[in-house]
Amino acid sequence: MPVSVSEVIEGTVTKLLPYGAVVELPDSTTGLVHISEIAEGYVEQVSDHLREGDVVRVKLLAEKEPGRWELSIKQTEAGTASRAGRAPRRPRAVEEDFERRLTEFMQKSNRRQNEIRRRAARGGGY
Repeated sequence: MPVSVSEVIEGTVTKLLPYGAVVELPDSTTGLVHISEIAEGYVEQVSDHLREGDVVRVKLLAEKEPGRWELSIKQTEAGTASRAGRAPRRPRAVEEDFERRLTEFMQKSNRRQNEIRRRAARGGGY
């Protein structure tokens, strides 16, 4: 099935790059979704929004050379709507690190509060 400029179709993310994502289209051609075309607003890391194997709706912006397309996710109605109101994905390691750091902070905070209470009860002040 031949594809043409301005068409919106589904493709599969095959590779994440620091500056975008490679998407394979149904006709076995590929295209690049530049980091600036992934979502509305600033995208710090591609992996916060996409994973390899994700099926995404893309708009064909231009054919750079035969079989290689310039693509956009944010210019598709589905791309914009599906991300509206959703926080970007975060790698699991980041979530686990945050949880660990939060737990450590809470433990230290509780120890400090207990020490302050003990001093106040003894009349030692802060």
